[in-house]
Amino acid sequence: MSKKAFLFPGQGSQYVGMARDLYDYSVEAKEMMKTADEALGVNLSYIMFNGPEEELKQTEYTQPAIFLHSVILASIMRTVHAEAAAGHSLGEYSALVAAGALQFYDAVKLVRARGKSMQKAGVVKPGTMAAIIGLNPDKVTELCNEASAAGIVQPANFNSPGQIVISGSVTGVRKAMELCKTGGAKLVKELIVSGAFHSPLMESAKEELLNELNNTHIYDSRFPVYANVTAKPVSKKDEIKKLLFEQVTSPVRWEETIINMINDGADEFYEIGPGKVLQGLVKRINPDVKCFGIDKYSDVEKFL
Repeated sequence: MSKKAFLFPGQGSQYVGMARDLYDYSVEAKEMMKTADEALGVNLSYIMFNGPEEELKQTEYTQPAIFLHSVILASIMRTVHAEAAAGHSLGEYSALVAAGALQFYDAVKLVRARGKSMQKAGVVKPGTMAAIIGLNPDKVTELCNEASAAGIVQPANFNSPGQIVISGSVTGVRKAMELCKTGGAKLVKELIVSGAFHSPLMESAKEELLNELNNTHIYDSRFPVYANVTAKPVSKKDEIKKLLFEQVTSPVRWEETIINMINDGADEFYEIGPGKVLQGLVKRINPDVKCFGIDKYSDVEKFL
């Protein structure tokens, strides 16, 4: 028996026109989009379908847009039953909805609040992020520690072998970029982001999110969701809440997460949501497992 796992993308996978076909072909998708628009008091579906891209790229819209696209797909994919799930950063919220730990209506508001508070933190304490290709995690961590004399910097995403993203103040990140270049990285590239996500510069967003988490019903999940912070399965509501809080300033341990899921028996992965980022990472982490992408209505139809 193969063990199926759902994976949910994070920020950066959005595109103008996302989920339009879901709206057109599925009554359930249409209802969920209307519900989200009402819950947020924003015409989110319009921004998703029509852009402009600049608006869709604003964190306060990007996060609920990707979340909504992902959760709708998981909801209409009735014939494929996951036994585990994980999500990259924001995607963890989509995974928790799929696992029944968060209700859709509550989660869409929570995700928007998270996006707004992260966007605000990025204005109050501007920072940046950079991709480092071709160095191992220990080396990148060591170089970040060395660079932190120049400013705050730490690993933010351990994505796949040799692909790590760092985050922090502009001075800290740029110093770490220099050190990584001289330290033998194949590629070092600053990313266009609205804040230093998964770094201590997000502390104010973390505190704001805590208020929202305290006012949100969280349930034990029906199946394990592997948390970004620990890369381990979690299903108890109190632990879920604590890890969502910590996630804002902690690194996303994606490579470890996928390895742990495979070691626990998962051999069929479904990336559910916009884009193909996670399929690419899974293939680099372990090329032997099966990986499917579910983004469009035509992808869902194959499994109906």
